[in-house]
Amino acid sequence: MTDLPNLTISETDLADLAAREGVIAIFATPDGKLDQGARKISTLSKRAVARAVEAEGFEKLNEGEALTLGYPAGLAATRVLVVKMGRRPSVEVARKAGATLAKARGKGDLLIMGGSIGRIADVAFACALRGYSFTAHKTADAEPQDALEVMVNAVDEVRAASDVLMAIAEGVVFTRDLTNEPANHLTTTEFANRLKEMENIGLKVEVLEEDKLEELGMGSLLCVGLGSASPSKVVVMEWQGGGDEKPFAFVGKGVVFDTGGISLKPAGGMEDMTMDMGGAGVVAGVMKTLALRKAKANVVGLVGLVENMPSDRATRPGDVVTSMKGDTIEVINTDAEGRLVLADVLWYAQERFEPTGVINLATLTGAIIIGLGHENAGVFSNNDDLCKSFLKAADAEGEGAWRMPMGAAYDAKLKSRIADMKNVGGRDAGSITAAQFLQRFIKEDMPWIHLDIAGVASVKAETAMAPAGATGWGVMALNRLIADGYEAE
Repeated sequence: MTDLPNLTISETDLADLAAREGVIAIFATPDGKLDQGARKISTLSKRAVARAVEAEGFEKLNEGEALTLGYPAGLAATRVLVVKMGRRPSVEVARKAGATLAKARGKGDLLIMGGSIGRIADVAFACALRGYSFTAHKTADAEPQDALEVMVNAVDEVRAASDVLMAIAEGVVFTRDLTNEPANHLTTTEFANRLKEMENIGLKVEVLEEDKLEELGMGSLLCVGLGSASPSKVVVMEWQGGGDEKPFAFVGKGVVFDTGGISLKPAGGMEDMTMDMGGAGVVAGVMKTLALRKAKANVVGLVGLVENMPSDRATRPGDVVTSMKGDTIEVINTDAEGRLVLADVLWYAQERFEPTGVINLATLTGAIIIGLGHENAGVFSNNDDLCKSFLKAADAEGEGAWRMPMGAAYDAKLKSRIADMKNVGGRDAGSITAAQFLQRFIKEDMPWIHLDIAGVASVKAETAMAPAGATGWGVMALNRLIADGYEAE
């Protein structure tokens, strides 16, 4: 796994700043006021900082942006980063500042002089996340991770906040690593092995192999992996941090590579289908975060791991399969395989755990990208209260999400002449009919959300908190949903 920076929270000490090497970050309010630490750096640099904040360039900065002073006189540091930010910033501004520092720091250890500035833990959190880089398959010698130190007045308070935030960062980075991993490295077996390793942090992890899945009657899930030499699996991760209450359930689509099967995708861009396990990656990251921060809640995460390949054994368009629920499905398009995986895992999660609510995640449809682009995940739900709680959590964490419509009228498009339903309903309203398909495997009165993350799980351009590639979208929002609504006091 990609290592996060070694974060140290230390007490403010202005004695040896002149000799500090690497990069130093300080803060100035929008009207140019400097705190004690920033004034010290300004004095040591022969008032370079004071002149910088009086200049037009600083005035033009937005909050959370920074000026760079290269090789300042009087300091051993290679750069001083002057961040424009108020003493009590919002979470959004604090995290923007952290992302700014990650991009501007370059090489070298980074000292953030936080003093008594509010939300400094969020600054460090965003700095760690935006500094992420997936280099597992680079052949150059790995360079040691540069250190990250935050110097503050209230050490215990900031350390407590940072411990929680860095547990979230660990989950986000775990999700990103899984989603970025090439399919020849992240096979279904390797994926399951990596999840099994999380028993070391207190999760109970069980891997259901194909013989067990056949015994359970998961014909919908199993049909997806028939064409692959990689065995299909379901992995169950349990976190028992609450009392005797029923758990909340997360369910993820884990298609480690999606060729489309017999309904073969075009070659252009098919290499991106290594990210088609993104839903399972988010579930894994959330479960890691909950365990690391010892969440006072009962949560279960289930992922269906398959590979969708064409071969003489592969499911054909027109085949009819039987789900664990007992419903029959006419497979019209083998490239609409994610919903076939989720159908059985959703039903199994409800049968076994009787959860208080279910949220599934999947890179499910290209249609959601046409509708929402790469800014928002599609949110489909049968429960207004759960949906509002999730949207509130997503907004608080800056993770774009937009509720989409559902309705019985769309079900007509899934009618099959020879089975209980088809797995696709045509091009129009494709993301909605996919959600309607999944809803058939949700029990009556079960609060449920389907998150279509096809547009946000992996992107071609950098985002506020991530470089190009896997984003880890959803880990922060789902963790907050549990923290705000399901943890014991």
